[in-house]
Amino acid sequence: MRDFLPEDVRRREYVIGVIQRVYERYGFEPLETPAVENLETLMGKYGEEGNQLIFKILKRGEHEASGQADLALRYDLTVPLARVVAQHQAKLPKLFKRYQIQPVWRADRPARGRFREFYQCDVDALGSTSPVVEAEICTAVSDALVELGFRDFTIRLNHRQLLTSILNVCGIPESLHATALVAVDKLDKIGPDGVKAEMAARGISGESAVKLLEVLERFGKNEPGSRSLLLDAAGIAAFENVGAIVALTDGTSAAGHFRLDPSLARGLSYYTGAIMEISVPDLAGSLGGGGRYDNLVGMFLGQSIPACGFSLGLERILVVMGERGMFPTSLATSPADVMMAVFDAADVPHALRVAGLLRRAGLRVLVYPDAHKIGKQIKYADSLRIPFVAILGGDEIAAGTVTIKDLAAQTQTTYDQAAAGDAVFEGLRQRG
Repeated sequence: MRDFLPEDVRRREYVIGVIQRVYERYGFEPLETPAVENLETLMGKYGEEGNQLIFKILKRGEHEASGQADLALRYDLTVPLARVVAQHQAKLPKLFKRYQIQPVWRADRPARGRFREFYQCDVDALGSTSPVVEAEICTAVSDALVELGFRDFTIRLNHRQLLTSILNVCGIPESLHATALVAVDKLDKIGPDGVKAEMAARGISGESAVKLLEVLERFGKNEPGSRSLLLDAAGIAAFENVGAIVALTDGTSAAGHFRLDPSLARGLSYYTGAIMEISVPDLAGSLGGGGRYDNLVGMFLGQSIPACGFSLGLERILVVMGERGMFPTSLATSPADVMMAVFDAADVPHALRVAGLLRRAGLRVLVYPDAHKIGKQIKYADSLRIPFVAILGGDEIAAGTVTIKDLAAQTQTTYDQAAAGDAVFEGLRQRG
């Protein structure tokens, strides 16, 4: 959990602004939920490892001594969304498309791009089983990444039913499917030998583990005949569903970025259909992930509502953009466009009036509050990278003018107070 200094906040707001604009172009509506949920709402939705990472809140007041928890900080934005849909179903459209950009909390071990408090930028659609939903979501997140300057991302795509069919082919009992997927999901992190060892520890035979890794490798290479390894109709249907999603994105920003990855499992247990993650070469882990979760709302409502969503991880995007130097040079790096200098305490009312004129013109104006030496005030403005200083002395007050000093060019020009705003805007435009 971190503090964010002004430059950090400006970069975060820039990325959030881009993602929000893209989501809204696709017809998604904003939603916010509380930071805290009932513990029972969250438990059992994320798999065995997810349950261990939930930040629990102990009971309060007279129940404090019990040491029991009844609330928790939200682990993600998807389960709260499912609760909201179940709770407010009558107020929501049959096809509900929402985006949500808020922090979540996980009791995880911090690492590069991994924090205990971080923002997720979610986009979800509920009410349709059509692969158009997955295609539009993949295209929306692709548009957001392209607009931020990413070109080398990969959309890893898989299907939970495809995985189930592969596990059946490899002789892994259904009772061990969930635990097998937890191990498979770590393949890119711990390698084949690590997966074999973890499966053995989870009670899966060595023969089944070896066969599973071989099948996954053949699928990953898209070898001829791979599809025939699927022995049931559900697996073949899943394979075709993945193909349909890719075909529907032809001609969009997502086209050419897809890769079928049969080892992709997504650790969260609520996924039921297509699953996806987006990664870039220089980041261990993904920029985001998601998938279809047709049964999650039913856990709260008692009836299934089809749903699919994707979550971009703000922190990881910021890490990669910072390391690659991807932020635009035009992104504000100072708190103001112009600083209003004060020569004499008696002139403060005049300075505030001129500052108001500049603000009404659309400029960001910082008024220096003390009548220090002008050199000290200019030095302060320069330290904050404020490009212009407005100087208002007795002569300017009498003439209804103001002198604008360009700190980079070390030049200054006197303007009528009503025209000073346009002059500063022109100077900012020339700076790019």
